Amino acid sequence: MPSDTTILLVGHGSRGREGNRETVNFAAQWREHHPEWRIEVCFIEHAEVLLDEGLDRAARGARRVLVIPFILNAAGHVKMELPAAIEGARQRYPAVEFVVTRHLGMGREMLVVLQGQLDRLMKQLAMPDPMTTGVVLLGRGSSDAGANGELAKMARWIFEDNEHELLDLAFTGVTWPRLETVVQRQVRLGMMQIAIVPVYLFTGVLIERIQAQVERLRQQYPQVAFALGTHFGFDQGIFDLLDGKVSGELSAGGMLECDGCKYREAAEEEHLHDHSHTATGGCAHGHDRHQGQGEGHGHHHGCSHQHD
Repeated sequence: MPSDTTILLVGHGSRGREGNRETVNFAAQWREHHPEWRIEVCFIEHAEVLLDEGLDRAARGARRVLVIPFILNAAGHVKMELPAAIEGARQRYPAVEFVVTRHLGMGREMLVVLQGQLDRLMKQLAMPDPMTTGVVLLGRGSSDAGANGELAKMARWIFEDNEHELLDLAFTGVTWPRLETVVQRQVRLGMMQIAIVPVYLFTGVLIERIQAQVERLRQQYPQVAFALGTHFGFDQGIFDLLDGKVSGELSAGGMLECDGCKYREAAEEEHLHDHSHTATGGCAHGHDRHQGQGEGHGHHHGCSHQHD
């Protein structure tokens, strides 16, 4: 990688300090893999070093900044605030090229990571019959239907690669169903074991909440064996995924979805003052929600770029 290129990892940010610390530790481990690379870290919220400062740091002494949204699913923050911050950085540093990759996403690489989590949980349960072992893929939850749909795709892929009769999706917040509802349903349908796979990179307040919820479920359903996975940000598959993004984007150059999309600007002003995510949607991810006026802003006039 050219010495005048900086890689900027952009984490979501966690209210719990430990989650942000793990992101910083991940970057330190990644630097050990590539000591010749210049890797910086910042966060979208709940951290000391936020987007603008991170972009400033990355731009110093660089001709190119490769921004990687270190986030599993692209919801409002990735689609709105990140492109807005990068546009500001482009104006502050006109001599620096800012290239933005896609977020980590839910592709085949992530499937391997999640399958590894499930395999470990099945071993914890002493390899029971998958037909009597329910699986719950547990995500953060978003008001962005596209982000939730990405997780649903993972659930379907895992279902097709395994022999579990029940594989359900649940969310810790914002949308439905919640974990307790899904577990209740699986128990009613005769599951003797339930493996819960949290789709989280690092620890944080929500991971602690999940652990408390599962403890309550164990007491509520003493006849059912529960196995709870953990966050997987330090899985080798995540390092491999980022290595691939760096090598691919340095040769091709890329745009974050909605970076430069005309429908983003229409929603930006509203969203940047609303951190509840209720203003997000769009394109293949519901830009017609941003517009909400007449029929001319639906998918047929939406983003020309398709997101896999």
